[in-house]
Amino acid sequence: QVQLVESGGDSVQAGGSLRLSCAASGLTYSYSIYCMSWFRQAPGKERERVASVSGNGFLTNYADSVKGRFSISRDNAKYILYLQMNSLKPEDTAMYYCAAGDRYYMGCSNFRHWGQGTQVTVSS
Repeated sequence: QVQLVESGGDSVQAGGSLRLSCAASGLTYSYSIYCMSWFRQAPGKERERVASVSGNGFLTNYADSVKGRFSISRDNAKYILYLQMNSLKPEDTAMYYCAAGDRYYMGCSNFRHWGQGTQVTVSS
């Protein structure tokens, strides 16, 4: 059974930093086969793909709203995906999800597996 488990969400003040993690287990294929993305969704808003990383970790893609502030990375030996979030803003407040896909072109797509999410709250 595939599991993606996010952690690291918290309540922080504007300007602060957080690092989210997403641990994968039970994948049918090697973790490095999958590209990975972080999504977020705030109440009343559409889900937004925040960042993507290719299977080998060499290619990344970011939403304009987070470029220069967020950094996605992965540890294929440990099956863990990360999202380093710096200079956080109140508008970054959302539930953050990780997802595993099998197609990478200017970002990860064709998502096969999703996590349950971790809450990030940024206060002004």
